[in-house]
Amino acid sequence: MHIDIISDVICPWCFIGKRRLERALALRPELAADITWRPFQLNPDMPEEGMDRSAYLAAKFGGDAHADRIYASVREAGATVDIPFAFDRIRRTPNTRDAHRLIRYAAAEGRADPMVEALFHAYFIDGRDIGDHGTLAEIAGEAGLDAREAGAWLESPAEQDAVLAEDRGARRLGINAVPCFIFERHYAVSGAQEPEFFLPVFDLVQNGGQPVA
Repeated sequence: MHIDIISDVICPWCFIGKRRLERALALRPELAADITWRPFQLNPDMPEEGMDRSAYLAAKFGGDAHADRIYASVREAGATVDIPFAFDRIRRTPNTRDAHRLIRYAAAEGRADPMVEALFHAYFIDGRDIGDHGTLAEIAGEAGLDAREAGAWLESPAEQDAVLAEDRGARRLGINAVPCFIFERHYAVSGAQEPEFFLPVFDLVQNGGQPVA
């Protein structure tokens, strides 16, 4: 079963959605899932150097206090899937283009999922700047890749156009919020749904699109 996951690595609901999908797949161990991570930038106009976190929250939510109220529900949902969100550690909101490039680089080495997990952890739990090339190279090493080679690759323009084209393609398809899970390039599930929500979709895919009696 092929699953395309359209997400951004600074989207907390994408991290939660990843965990919930994993739990759903664990309920169906007979299913073999082939996952492709697809890029989406929550902030496509973000400066390359990113933004100070407080300035970003002020622009997006009107300030830290309002953001804290919104993130309270995210923390609660995260706790149910063993994600200890630490929003207070984040000092910079990054441009995520290079993080998405790194995921594509890792995919070519068969390490996309560990890379995505490492990026989520680095940003949401450790508060690291995942827009910085040096930090991204370190995270690549933590995900099982050669950090020096990954760092050198990031300094090139490789995959920049591909990432931006995929982002634009998702928007043309009407995707304007993530995560979005697309099964067998045909059945779409939007949002960080509970694990049980995915099970009928798995059944639909297994039965060739025929409803399960």
